[in-house]
Amino acid sequence: MSNGEDDITVKIHYCGVCHSDLHIIRDEHGISQYPIIPGHEIVGVVTQVGTNVDKFKAGDIAGVGSLVGSCGACDNCRDGLESYCPSPLYTCTMLEFEGQAKQYGGYSDIIVVNQHFAVCIPDGLYLPGCAPLLCAGITVYSPIRNLGLDQPGKHIGVVGLGGLGHLAVKFAKAFGAVVTVISSSEHKRMEATEQLGSDSFLVCHDSRQMQAAAGTMHGIIDTVSAHHPLKPLLDLLRTDGKLVMLGAPDLDKPAEIPLLPLLGRKYVTGSMAGGMKETQEMMDFAGKHNITANVEVIPMDYVNRAMDRLARGDVRYRFVIDIGSTLDQH
Repeated sequence: MSNGEDDITVKIHYCGVCHSDLHIIRDEHGISQYPIIPGHEIVGVVTQVGTNVDKFKAGDIAGVGSLVGSCGACDNCRDGLESYCPSPLYTCTMLEFEGQAKQYGGYSDIIVVNQHFAVCIPDGLYLPGCAPLLCAGITVYSPIRNLGLDQPGKHIGVVGLGGLGHLAVKFAKAFGAVVTVISSSEHKRMEATEQLGSDSFLVCHDSRQMQAAAGTMHGIIDTVSAHHPLKPLLDLLRTDGKLVMLGAPDLDKPAEIPLLPLLGRKYVTGSMAGGMKETQEMMDFAGKHNITANVEVIPMDYVNRAMDRLARGDVRYRFVIDIGSTLDQH
């Protein structure tokens, strides 16, 4: 039986490897509390349901992202913004809040979760490619929707072409946007334009390219976590343009935001993963437009090597662990 009347038990088939998993296991933020089982991009089959569950039945495909609980009483929770709850219950506990039980993530075979914090996976999607949507996908989808960048014809820049960036391109194109990838690597031009369908490509350190595109973009989704100058990006924005920061910050070297460009009515903001209602909306949108992440599927015993490769940026674009086929063998 499930652990509670509103819980579902999910046999995990796939779990994505997020860069935050690397931060957590290596304690790169100095707040990890061991023991830790990472993993918050989970796709699997529902095997049991509690007596009050009406969202799933045994045999359904379910997804679990970065949250498995929240207070349920704050303004954010009431507004469907559980990811901004002041006391969230993360799928993998990195930092424990008083009174909360420690949580272990998706690098495992089974997870039990309240039905509210699971999403239905549409039929027909490539399941390994669905796993990263539970974190990377909703993280890029949410600001596009909430900041008015989801209207056809909007010009959206995407900084960085990794796990988040390539999904930002896919979602933006599905909304009908004109998309420009902004990268420090000229060699990514072909994959951005020919493989992912970006309309154009800018090398961020090429001043002529950047100047030619100045004042053209309604919004920029910045997925890069490493320190980088923001003024060249602000210069690309139109009046009322929005620079959205998604990359996890370097706590020892905060970003420097020049004030003069902001006087041109430009905005710098940030965003995390969306709430549960929006995550389901994102997944349904992905099903309608056949959006999944580009992934390298790996066996469970490859995880340590995958972490080393992830630290070097050697993945296109996301590792996904084949839990169902490989964990039971070890």
